[in-house]
Amino acid sequence: MQIIVEQSVGWNSSLHINFIDYEKAFDSVDWRRLWKLLQHHGVLEKTVITIRNSYDRIQCKVVHEGQLTDAFHVRIGVRKSCLLSPFLFLLVVDWVMKTSTSEVKHGTQWTAQNQLHDFDFADDLALLSHTHEQVQMKTASVAPTSASVALNIHKGKSKIPKYKTKKLNQSHLIAKLWKM
Repeated sequence: MQIIVEQSVGWNSSLHINFIDYEKAFDSVDWRRLWKLLQHHGVLEKTVITIRNSYDRIQCKVVHEGQLTDAFHVRIGVRKSCLLSPFLFLLVVDWVMKTSTSEVKHGTQWTAQNQLHDFDFADDLALLSHTHEQVQMKTASVAPTSASVALNIHKGKSKIPKYKTKKLNQSHLIAKLWKM
């Protein structure tokens, strides 16, 4: 993110970032949609079936009031201890971003010819734009698409800081970013 802020300083442009936090992100992924996305991206059917079979057998028990409950099947979410889980989650987030922002192309200048529209890392998502209105439009588009794959934006933790790179010096701007 520091490089993105520095680049905005270099281009002398405003930067608005919506840091989106999904509620229980890894625990919420809809498996049916995930299997379809794997197939859509050309993952071999045999591989999709293998991944699906490893998820279909997940059972949990919960301690409630000192007693262990009966086992129940888990039908959503990606495993936190699995090396494949970040890839699976980002596949879903990538689909959300491509689907929801295909019509809304207001990013921040990255190179002379290219704009950067979003920044995704693990379960963190940042929507980038030059104006508050544009980042709000992106958010309004991302929210229902995210919900369609059982990812709900945590309204209390998501925030839109504004960086006026035209009026702030670079060191102050970067210090402000790291305090978030």
